[in-house]
Amino acid sequence: MADTSKADTANAQFKKAQREQDGKKAMAEYEADGIAMRAKTAKLKAMRLARDAEQAAAEAANPAPKKSAVKKAKPKPTISAFHKDQEGSRNR
Repeated sequence: MADTSKADTANAQFKKAQREQDGKKAMAEYEADGIAMRAKTAKLKAMRLARDAEQAAAEAANPAPKKSAVKKAKPKPTISAFHKDQEGSRNR
């Protein structure tokens, strides 16, 4: 029985050490992923800001032509106005 107890203790210690190593490895991967994500985000932000600055410069160099004054459209006749005009032009 003493041999089983020592074997179980050794096995438990080995498993514990292996879990610690796996945890350290997982944490290192997690931190590396975070660093890569922040670097990618910074790169994309720089590209977006450069694109926006380029568009703003292009708009400043070539302003859009101003729209001419919009003419007021005549209001469309209503149905009652139409009938009133029809009554006046009817031949009886």
